[in-house]
Amino acid sequence: MAAPELFDRIVIGAGIVGLATAKALLEGQGGNLVLVEAEDRPAAHQTGNNSGVIHAGLYYRPGSMKATLCATGREALVEYCQAKSISYERCGKLVVATQPEELPRLDELIRRGEANGLTGIVRLGPEGLKEHEPHVVGIGGLFVPATGIVNYRDVAAAMLQDVRAAGGDVRLQCPAGAIRREGGTWIVTTPNGEVSAPHLIACAGVQADRVARRAGTRPDCSMVPFRGEYHVLRPEREHLVRNLIYPVPDPRFPFLGVHFTRMAKGGVEAGPNAVLALHRNGYRWRDVSLRDTLDAALTPALWRMGLRYWRTGFGEVHRSLSKRAFAKALQRLVPEITAQDLRPGGAGVRAQALDADGTLADDFRITKAPGAFHVLSAPSPAATASLAIGEHIAREAKAHFATS
Repeated sequence: MAAPELFDRIVIGAGIVGLATAKALLEGQGGNLVLVEAEDRPAAHQTGNNSGVIHAGLYYRPGSMKATLCATGREALVEYCQAKSISYERCGKLVVATQPEELPRLDELIRRGEANGLTGIVRLGPEGLKEHEPHVVGIGGLFVPATGIVNYRDVAAAMLQDVRAAGGDVRLQCPAGAIRREGGTWIVTTPNGEVSAPHLIACAGVQADRVARRAGTRPDCSMVPFRGEYHVLRPEREHLVRNLIYPVPDPRFPFLGVHFTRMAKGGVEAGPNAVLALHRNGYRWRDVSLRDTLDAALTPALWRMGLRYWRTGFGEVHRSLSKRAFAKALQRLVPEITAQDLRPGGAGVRAQALDADGTLADDFRITKAPGAFHVLSAPSPAATASLAIGEHIAREAKAHFATS
């Protein structure tokens, strides 16, 4: 057997977090690096199938990694788009309260947003809402000017070019197989032979827990895939939505509820819901993996979560199977919407981490091991925060690898 190719670092995963991490490592520390990706293109999963929102940082618990890295990453992303001539827009968004019990949550969102460094948040009454979105009906809300839109596939493509320009060896259609450590060196088996390096950084998205286990790390959470399905408005009904319209989120869940998003390359998207996927790359109901289904079924944390929130889960499935039910959820925000206004859109799979008690992890989860970093959970706003996440990992890795 041929000797493994030797590098300074191995990065697993060419989603936007893996690309940003490889970019930061090369630009900050130099050396040679190999990035291996299972798919034939970057940003094939979470990055390339999200709604394209540049998140402001309104929702996240002050002091959390999400809050801190979203704030820094948002501005870095805007500067990056400007430097790379990537089209983006800071159009702002509305958060709309439709029930009296949601009004106090608006106050909490303002508190969180201001604690996270946001300025210019405006509290609105019913008429103020209509000044921004004439077809919205609500009893109150917020306008958040820092929110924007971008196509993250364009961002990821630019990052891929940066990684290659800095000397990174990017290998697509090159999934990481067996992973072992011998004498302080990581060896990763790929279809094209083995690669080795003293340092390993895994940004494997929905496969993060499996990659960590193959590298000998026991994750402190379980990975469960949730599919988010979208519809798009028929072109002649796009005038009903000017920019972004969100409901007041349910504080029990990290999901934001079905909402409207004007997309960076045209059109208006509506969604997503959140249903358990039967395949970790399952973008349709008919996508079923026996292994992934059994993994989910044998995860005690998922059963604990399901017992706690089964009514909510059935509601999500109902909206998935019934366009009329999906439209009804959207009508809370824009009553003029009908089921006939909706056409099938895309879908994305969220890599959702669950703690042992069935709690949905509400922050990024990054763990260290000897000579290794594992990004176990990086859901939204990871795309917005990607440049900051990459810089954070590069800084932490430099100190960690110096002592491990």
